[in-house]
Amino acid sequence: MFPTTELPQPCETRGQRTPLMEDENIQPAIITLTQERVKLNVGGELFETTVSTIRSGGPESLLYALSYRPRDDRNPIFIDRDPEIFSVLLSLLRTNRLPSSARRFSKQELSDEAVFYGIEANLKSAISPPPFNGIDASIVANIRPTSDGVVSAFTAANGDGSIWLAHGGQISNYDRNLIHDRTIRTHLEEITSIRRVWPEIAALGSYTASGLHFYNFSSGRHIGSSHWSDPTDPRIYKARVTAIADSSTSIFAAFDCPHRENSILVIDKSTLQITSELGRQLGSSAKNTVAGKLTWIPETNVLLGSAVTCGAFGYSGYIRLWDARSGDVVWETNEPGSGRSSRFGDSFADVDVDVESLKVFKVCSKSGDLGVADIRKLGEDPWVYLKDKNPGMGNTSRRGSGNIKIHCYKNEVFVGREGELEVWSRVEGRESGVEESKGDYEDLYRRNYVDKAEDSERGIIKQIEGGGDRLFVSRENVEGIEVWETSKFSSVLSVL
Repeated sequence: MFPTTELPQPCETRGQRTPLMEDENIQPAIITLTQERVKLNVGGELFETTVSTIRSGGPESLLYALSYRPRDDRNPIFIDRDPEIFSVLLSLLRTNRLPSSARRFSKQELSDEAVFYGIEANLKSAISPPPFNGIDASIVANIRPTSDGVVSAFTAANGDGSIWLAHGGQISNYDRNLIHDRTIRTHLEEITSIRRVWPEIAALGSYTASGLHFYNFSSGRHIGSSHWSDPTDPRIYKARVTAIADSSTSIFAAFDCPHRENSILVIDKSTLQITSELGRQLGSSAKNTVAGKLTWIPETNVLLGSAVTCGAFGYSGYIRLWDARSGDVVWETNEPGSGRSSRFGDSFADVDVDVESLKVFKVCSKSGDLGVADIRKLGEDPWVYLKDKNPGMGNTSRRGSGNIKIHCYKNEVFVGREGELEVWSRVEGRESGVEESKGDYEDLYRRNYVDKAEDSERGIIKQIEGGGDRLFVSRENVEGIEVWETSKFSSVLSVL
């Protein structure tokens, strides 16, 4: 008879155990456990799921850690938390989507519980809007401050979908989940310009008070001010801020004095001290009025400023580009004028820049036509007027009178005409990055309505600005800010 030899069990090893050997022995157990059922007692309510489901939150999550327990322990794992919200989060782990029952809870409640379980990344992915597309956008929320509900200015410059609102003399911060974070009160009576120049620092201007003022949102403190002054010129005093822009190193603010002298000051971001001055003007005519809009164009290192005035003879204004390093004007156009006989008398009502495609867009005040010019090919008459070939939109003629606002975002151009919101999008099939001729622009964009008929009746559009995968819209004398997002499913709004 052969001698018997006792073989070692698969889970045992002879001699000293090593981490590698431990991993090799444990791994088969993990594989067999992933489809096993596990019971959880959350706040007194029993849940039964699989190990693979609770591990889908990732190895850093609490539920992942709780999945490792002795195989012979069949008692439910007790978690002292809200069972109703856990039911929502468990459904999220199963399907990567939030169930309809999520409507019963605020984003803050869901977020707090997701942080506890360590699955905030899963929740963020589920509630984050899809890539923004103006044609498929709809209103998903209305942010309304509790006091002084009419928003005088706002900024979404952080790019993550969060927004800072100015209402009266206060600023309110809403995070990327549109949850109110905090509100601080400033020394200003009414804030009319706001720009987020650092993650926690806002630059503020007011028509009722002089200077550019900086507030730290975390502490709620006023940390500094910049005033335009000139001891050699007594006309330079009590200058108010009308527009703010910023680059990675500088802040640009347009200042206007009571006697209409105006200029753009360049302020160092690190010290908040004035470093230089651009384009001082007397303000005695429309082509010398203070800039009402400033835009920094990083690829060309230039600052675009525009001004629009409306009087008894219609609209007039200018568009001007400054080289930030030399302070020189590198291009400008004044309307009416500049030798454009075919468009004389049809001055622009608003201007904006698509900094990604390096194009300037304007809306004509009488015809309502949309003009575009390539910043790299500016000349005496660089404008091309887009042709609307969408048969469902009707004619753009006679749509120029009244209040018109324009905003470029994510290669789309949004135009607010009174209360209506429309979008001009690049025509699919046209290759981006290929140099187009001047005539090609006519057919490069197509116009569509963003809003529905009932949306257009909410009031006159005052400001449009994009941030993250959202578009924010404010209306004159209407409380709150509209939040527009592209739905994840056709004709279906976000559940939150």
